[in-house]
Amino acid sequence: MSKPLMVDARAIRKSFGANEVLKGITLQVEQGQVLCLLGPSGSGKSTFLRCINHLETINGGRLYVDGELMGFREKTDAIYEMKPSAIAKQRSEIGMVFQRFNLFPHLTAIENVIEAPIGVKGISKSVAIEKAKDLLASVGLSDKGDHYPAQLSGGQQQRVAIARALAMEPKLMLFDEPTSALDPELVGDVLDVMRKLAQSGMTMIVVTHEIGFAREVADRVVFMDGGVVVEDGTPSQVIDKPKNDRTKAFINSVL
Repeated sequence: MSKPLMVDARAIRKSFGANEVLKGITLQVEQGQVLCLLGPSGSGKSTFLRCINHLETINGGRLYVDGELMGFREKTDAIYEMKPSAIAKQRSEIGMVFQRFNLFPHLTAIENVIEAPIGVKGISKSVAIEKAKDLLASVGLSDKGDHYPAQLSGGQQQRVAIARALAMEPKLMLFDEPTSALDPELVGDVLDVMRKLAQSGMTMIVVTHEIGFAREVADRVVFMDGGVVVEDGTPSQVIDKPKNDRTKAFINSVL
């Protein structure tokens, strides 16, 4: 029996001016599934990820997260964009980790992690701090809570960013090339944290060039190019035995 859908994207289109970046993407992700999005730069992967939590407004199609239309209300055949406060509430249930760590430089690691639970969810400071300590421990940074971002390596900053996203208890985690800005020796620690998160049953969509990680952790791999889904299947189907020539060329270039 199939599991309920966490993400249901139907014919998603997105243009920037005359440039159509997403050309009718249809993609479903089940609850608890780990999906890795592969593809060359400019293929639309990051734009699609940003559409899922309405950081980018789609120009066509329908996008549902956990059964709820994302960013819009539907009334009699027409759809209307929701108010910013309503979108922010939807977005608070989706964690996102970016290429750049986007930590607040003037806050310590633990202050970065407690900021949203206190400010958005209204959790008491003492409860938020205890939870933040547990989260920092879970990403291997229990001794770095009072360090500022500038005192941390890139890999440590990215792990704080993951802890910060998890502090909101999201139902879905989006990762936009989370290791691409890191020195090679720091990549492994971040991927280890993501591996554990996948094992815990978190629904994850990961834009990545880390083919080894995709092969090992993903339930499904989707190869995108030119704003369309070119290939979709298990890691062994898409990475080891790709059918499409574009997929083959990309996998060979990355490996």
